[in-house]
Amino acid sequence: MNNQKPEMFIPALIGGVVAGVISGIPFFSCLCCLWVIGGAMLASYLLAKNSPVALSAGDGAIVGAFSGIIAAVVHTLVSIPFAKMTANLMQKALEYLPEYTEEMPPGLENLMRGGGEGTNIPLFFLGLVITAIVFALFGVLGGIIGISLFGKKFLPGMPEGGGDVPKDTSYR
Repeated sequence: MNNQKPEMFIPALIGGVVAGVISGIPFFSCLCCLWVIGGAMLASYLLAKNSPVALSAGDGAIVGAFSGIIAAVVHTLVSIPFAKMTANLMQKALEYLPEYTEEMPPGLENLMRGGGEGTNIPLFFLGLVITAIVFALFGVLGGIIGISLFGKKFLPGMPEGGGDVPKDTSYR
């Protein structure tokens, strides 16, 4: 009996990179958790496609978590070049905001100006760790959904390698 499970790294890498790139682009980043779930579903699809055996929800959760962690790293790397663009947009918004409001909340100007000034390394890594945890959780969800949708299903009495149900079911 062959209970070898396929390698999970390649499907997790593909799903994580796809989800990370899409969620790192500013216009699409508003749906980042949806992209992570989709990337984990892609990873579980690729895992199930190459698997000779039925996979469990735990297998989907593992590949989904790996996919989410990879997506967090890729998301962070992809969003770095867009940080300056986002800071410029915040600056423009700050210039037009006094026209539409009588009084700005205290500290808002410093908060909006602080986005483009330098890099705080500890905060960068803290943000990466928090993003990895959140993306891993959404990846687990996507992996479980993906395995339930794309995984091979075997009925009781069916040979594990697939094929037809045995004609003689009188034996037990």
